Amino acid sequence: MQVAVRTRTSKSILTVIAIALLLGIIFYLGAQKHFQAQEYVQLILDGLSGGAIYALIALGFVVIYDVTGIINFAQGEFVMLGAMISATVMTWALPLPASLQLLVAVVIAVILTTLVGIVIERVAIYPARHSPIVSLIIITIGATMAIRALALIVWGTRPYVVPAFSTLKLEDLTLRYSGIIFKAQSFWIWGVGAIILGVLFIFLERTLMGKALRACSINRRAAQLMGISPTRMSMLSFALAAAIGGLGGAVLAPATRPTYDMGLILGLKGFVAAIMGGLVSLPGAVVGGLLLGIVENLGAGVTSAGYKDIISFVILILILLFRPQGILGGSAGRADEG
Repeated sequence: MQVAVRTRTSKSILTVIAIALLLGIIFYLGAQKHFQAQEYVQLILDGLSGGAIYALIALGFVVIYDVTGIINFAQGEFVMLGAMISATVMTWALPLPASLQLLVAVVIAVILTTLVGIVIERVAIYPARHSPIVSLIIITIGATMAIRALALIVWGTRPYVVPAFSTLKLEDLTLRYSGIIFKAQSFWIWGVGAIILGVLFIFLERTLMGKALRACSINRRAAQLMGISPTRMSMLSFALAAAIGGLGGAVLAPATRPTYDMGLILGLKGFVAAIMGGLVSLPGAVVGGLLLGIVENLGAGVTSAGYKDIISFVILILILLFRPQGILGGSAGRADEG
C-alpha cells in the first residue's frame, strides 16, 4: 500500500515538473521572438477554439468507449462528414435566406452523420459484437478508411468554403490587450461545445434512456439483467457520438477549409484529448481537449506552425508515461462481465 502511494506521489511530482519544464520552454522560446502578453493571450484564445473541437471529438470517443469498450477511430470522420455535408448544402440553390439555409445545412449534416454512425454500428460492429475488443477497434479503422474513400469519390480533393455564422472583430478591448482579435466563429464553437456538454449531462442524469446508457457503461451484465439491451445502448452510443461529431464539424467548417481527409488528424487529436481526460470522463475529455488546443497552439506559436501536430503526439507520449489515468485521474473503469 505504501509502495503504491509512493509511486503515485512520484508520478505526480514528475507530472508537475514536466508541466513546469514545458511552460519554461514555451516562455523562453517566446522571449526569443519578443512576445508580449497580448501575443500569448491571442495564442491561448485561438488554442481554445481548436481545443473546443478536440473536446467535442473526445466526447464522442468517451461516449462509445464508456458503453462498449471500443475506441472508435472513425470519430474524426464524423467531424469531416459534418463539415463536408454542411458545405455541400450551402451550395444548393434553395429559396431561403442565407442564415436559414445555414441552419438547414447544419441540421442536415447532423442528421446524415448520425445515420452514418448508426449504420456503422449495425453493419460492422453489431455482427462482430462477440469478437475481442481489438478486433472491433480494427473494424472501426476499416470504417474510417471506407468513409474517407467514399468522401474522396463524392467530394474530390478540393477544399470547400462555408460562410461564417456571423462576423465580429473586437480590437483594443483594453489598453493592455490592444490588438487582440476575437473571431466570431470561435464564440460559436465555444457555445456549441458548452451546449453539447450541458445537454449530455441532462440526458445522462435526468432521462430514463440516459440512465440506461450509464448503467450499461458501469456493468453490462447487471444492466442486461435489469432489462436493458446492451446492443441498443451500443447503437445509441454510436448515434450520440456521430451527432456530436457532425455538429462539431458543422461549426468548424467556417473556421477552416474542409476537405475529405481532414478527419484523420482531427480524430487522432481528439483521441489524445480523450486519453488526457482518462477516456472515461466527459468533463475530463473537455478539459483535455481545451488543454491540448492551448498547449499545441502556444508551442506552434513560439516555434513553427509545422510543429503543431508533433506537439500533440509528444503530449500523448508524456501522458501515457507519467499519468496514464488522465489529467483528472480517470476512474476505476467499466465493469464488463459479459
